[in-house]
Amino acid sequence: MTIYERMTKELEARKDRSAWNKGVTLYAFELVEELKERAAYEGRDPEPGKECREWMLNGAQDWNQYSWGGSSLIYDSDIAERLCCPSELKRTRNGERRPNSREEWLDTQARALYQAANRVLRLYRSIVTE
Repeated sequence: MTIYERMTKELEARKDRSAWNKGVTLYAFELVEELKERAAYEGRDPEPGKECREWMLNGAQDWNQYSWGGSSLIYDSDIAERLCCPSELKRTRNGERRPNSREEWLDTQARALYQAANRVLRLYRSIVTE
């Protein structure tokens, strides 16, 4: 079993209860896929830590730039559907309204991507250093 298959298996085994955590896990699946594709292209696996994070960012400087640059979901309604529980979806009219007074939906997605990347990095490090 490859590193990426093990990471996917570990993510699938998570018992997330909140809509937010379920959404972060979906982003983590996408980031694992990103790593897998880059590893196939490079012909090697990334070093744990900085290089792994850089591969997931795919050229972006940070998760904000990754999100606003269109590297993940781009429609507010899609982001809201992924990260919100039904009552939050209703309150924001399925993403028509801002998630809160300080953020746009793409900022909220950047926060979720940051958490997903940390989840993936911890998993990757634990598998590689076994």
